Amino acid sequence: MNVAEMLAAARSAGRRYLCEDEVKEILQRVGVPVTPCYLARSEEEAVARAIEVGYPVVLKVRSPLIAHKSDSGGVVLNLANGYQVRRAYRQIMDRVKGVDPEAAVTVQPMASPGREVIVGFTVDRQFGPVLMCGFGGIFAEVLGDVSFRLVPVEPDMARDMVRSLRGYRLLAGYRGIPPADEGALVDILVKVSGLAAAFPQIQEMDLNPVVVYERGALVLDARAVLAD
Repeated sequence: MNVAEMLAAARSAGRRYLCEDEVKEILQRVGVPVTPCYLARSEEEAVARAIEVGYPVVLKVRSPLIAHKSDSGGVVLNLANGYQVRRAYRQIMDRVKGVDPEAAVTVQPMASPGREVIVGFTVDRQFGPVLMCGFGGIFAEVLGDVSFRLVPVEPDMARDMVRSLRGYRLLAGYRGIPPADEGALVDILVKVSGLAAAFPQIQEMDLNPVVVYERGALVLDARAVLAD
């Protein structure tokens, strides 16, 4: 199933929100690096997936009815063994059963820390798709340090987006901290711009956080909203 078919299937099912694993599959198809998601519908399956992934792992609720997983208590980080995975699975299911009794979880590797940014786009009624880049994690709401460009965005424009951020020094390196891989972030911006241009069926896409390392970058979480 290609990307257009995935989007059409979601719409035909009456859905506006894509689950994280679906968004990550779309991103992988265009060459954006992501943490993998392994679906689990029981405690036993969650433990089996965790063993395959290798500890520590993250459990996240998987439901098309829950757009903001953390707000619903649907994310548990840094699980180190089967006992913790089972307990986290039960906790998540208890918290979300009132919203979606059919919810499952995804099991994902716990990524190494790095510098967190947010990448995304939205479709403006007047200007069309607009690409966004800023500092992610808690900084997305606290600092509001973001930049915007109209799609399509070429590499030079994407680099300018990154360097126009007030906190760019956090990426460029400071006080003995080596620089992050700006080129990897630029590549993600260009590829997400391409998605926005190619698939007007997607109204919004948020990748938060995107962790940028000294070498490479990785999308840890993602969500998308389909157009009406």
